[in-house]
Amino acid sequence: MATGKQLRCVVVTPEKAVLEQAAELVSLPMSDGELGVMPGRQALIGSMSPGVLRIKSGTQIRRVFVDGGFVQVRDDVVTVLTPRAQDGADIDLEAAKKSLSVSIPKDAGAKVMKEHHNTILRARAMIRAAKPF
Repeated sequence: MATGKQLRCVVVTPEKAVLEQAAELVSLPMSDGELGVMPGRQALIGSMSPGVLRIKSGTQIRRVFVDGGFVQVRDDVVTVLTPRAQDGADIDLEAAKKSLSVSIPKDAGAKVMKEHHNTILRARAMIRAAKPF
């Protein structure tokens, strides 16, 4: 349903504002699933997981890796606060794939196992952001 209205998507890390772009649809990797936001969406605040932020503008879809964080939707502005964001076009695909092949010792503790699991999740998300479907 095309309304002619647009959202403004803003992504901010602790270092800088990474992007600000007009969009018709913003898809966010939330902690409990994926959320699509269109113009006129009710206000909300939510927790995000590491994943792919997709911004649809016309026929273009921009993919951005976000390393979790928080989102606020208010007055057709989607503001993403994340510790790290990287445009899909700038991701080193080979380095992300290499992160998937790193093995850990069998006697690794719970902390090492959790860190390894989180590294795998981030690498998979980066690969999805770098490879358009």
